[in-house]
Order: sequence, then C-alpha cells, then structure tokens
Amino acid sequence: MTARKKPQMLKPSTAAKKLGIHLPATPDEFRDGTVSREEMAALLQDPPQWLTDLRAQGPHPRPVVAEKLGVSIAGLARAGVDEALTTAQIDALLADRPEWLRRERDVQAGVRAENRRISRRRGAE
Repeated sequence: MTARKKPQMLKPSTAAKKLGIHLPATPDEFRDGTVSREEMAALLQDPPQWLTDLRAQGPHPRPVVAEKLGVSIAGLARAGVDEALTTAQIDALLADRPEWLRRERDVQAGVRAENRRISRRRGAE
C-alpha cells in the first residue's frame, strides 16, 4: 500500500501575493480557505471573473501600485501612500503627476541607471 502525498497548500495571503492581488478585495471563500498548488495553477491558467476584475481594476497591492507608478515601495511609503489603490486612482496620479511622484520617479530612474552601470562594469571585468 503506497501512501498518497498530501497536496501542498498555500495560505490565502501567499496565494494572493503570487497572484498579485489585494487579499482583502478577494471573495470570502478565497480569504477563508487554503489554495492547493493545483488550484493555483488553475487560477493562473483560467482565471475566474473576480480575479480578472481585480487584476484589471484593483484595488492593487503596494508592489503592483509601485510598479504601475514607476516608483519603489519605499517611495510610496515616503509619500504616505500606504493603502491599496484602484486602477482609476493610479491613472489619476499618473495624469496629475504630483510633486512626490515626479521626485520618486526621478529617484527610481537614478537607481535603475546606477544598476545598469554596475552591471556593465561587472560584465567588463
């Protein structure tokens, strides 16, 4: 008699992070349960409507907000943006370009330029 392996389960917070979604915005059954690796693969392969809507409209978790705005998560914190934002809110910030966003995008551009310079230097050595 061979023992069957228990499926590997993910906590809802881990699954939400891997899916790039804001956990409090998910349906109750997602938040209150666990997600198997097979269920996770199915969510990625054929996302249900709630997942498609969350990815398109938000609210988005801070890493996604930072990426969409072109800043770092630390830059969001420096600006006092600590809540999840919807796509509409992100688009409004991009259209308005407040001073903090311009400053943080400049900082992020500098970091990227420095990382490229270091990579080229390491490649030349």
